[in-house]
Amino acid sequence: MTWRACKVGALAFLAALLLPLCLTPARSQPVADEAVARPQILVLLRLAPQRYRPGSNYAGGYGADQLRGARERLAKRVARTHNLTLVDQWPMPLLGLDCFIMAVAPGDTAEAAAAEVSRDAGVAFSQPMNQFRAQGYTGAADPLLPTQPALRQWRLNDLHQIATGRGVRVAVIDSKVDSRHPDLLGQVVAAEDFVPAHPDSAETHGTGVAGIIAAKADNGVGIAGVAPQARLLALRACWQAPGAAPSGTICNSLSLAKALYYAIEHNAQVINLSLSGPSDPLLNRLLDIGLARRMVIVAAYDRDLPGGGFPASVRGVVAVSDGPLAASAGGIYNAPGRDIPTTQPGGRWYLVNGSSFSAAHVSGLVALLRQRAAWPGPAAAIVSDRPGGGSIDACATLVRAFGPCDCACASPAVVADRRH
Repeated sequence: MTWRACKVGALAFLAALLLPLCLTPARSQPVADEAVARPQILVLLRLAPQRYRPGSNYAGGYGADQLRGARERLAKRVARTHNLTLVDQWPMPLLGLDCFIMAVAPGDTAEAAAAEVSRDAGVAFSQPMNQFRAQGYTGAADPLLPTQPALRQWRLNDLHQIATGRGVRVAVIDSKVDSRHPDLLGQVVAAEDFVPAHPDSAETHGTGVAGIIAAKADNGVGIAGVAPQARLLALRACWQAPGAAPSGTICNSLSLAKALYYAIEHNAQVINLSLSGPSDPLLNRLLDIGLARRMVIVAAYDRDLPGGGFPASVRGVVAVSDGPLAASAGGIYNAPGRDIPTTQPGGRWYLVNGSSFSAAHVSGLVALLRQRAAWPGPAAAIVSDRPGGGSIDACATLVRAFGPCDCACASPAVVADRRH
């Protein structure tokens, strides 16, 4: 072999070693803890749709895209111009956007910074990193009650003669679900964690919501879920401070966006959001996509926020309260939400309260409906004591959707209506 041939071979060998590094997407530089602790905003830059190639991860397979570097340079320019610190980024090809997370300068507010950045010519839009809270709290740690409120009020035994939610995919976007709980073992088909910076341990709120929706029936322990043969996507977007009650469970715009994105990409038929917070433009866009794809989105109603809070206030979302509301609060359903026995981490059960758990009941009911019927929208699907809201008659809802069949708790008016 000549010296020239050796030289060429060596260069080819080096190229083979370096090529994977060139094709690997650049990672964000480490950011000081002090910057991460400051209020943050989301800065959304537009992707180039014609260059996007679907892939198996959030990068969307465009690591070699030359425009990626241009967007990163633009993000850095925006950060310098507006005195921000670039913290992280997350591509969102489903929305045609690249999301950059930036920390605001000390003393500034996220609201003011987002408004200023939104006026930048290179930015699609910007918004504060909002926080959302779970809408539930625990009752006294009493022994598990031998019956569940839904067993009497919704006649679960009768419901399960008609449908069990077999195979319906329900996304539980919440805190971490204990998938090893004896009442949830085998019920979770996918588990993803979008808040890995927090302790990786099962949490009360998400585990309780999951149990109400899909706890195993007839397994000799605990409770029966409303849809015991549904399949759960346990998507952790929220976290609970150590020792805090479920009402201390919080989420933010980015963690919720990542979980919603996953649920949409993986064709969830029902999405449960037992939480509430301020209106959020990024989440609104994702909810619109989910609703357009005929996904049923169920949210907890917060009595302390205008319109029940976000996302309950979004048109098309099924909003659920834990008790009756004034007749003027149209479009809000109520379902069992007080003294509810449900699953808790570590193979335990105890009582919970709040609209978080009312929403979980309705997500289970929708899973029963979606087992055999297309979703025509809440007004056409859910039977209640008020048009478009109020107390739900669960059996009448299934009778109207699935008939001809009989259900002992169905209201006579609905059965008579079906006979005509």
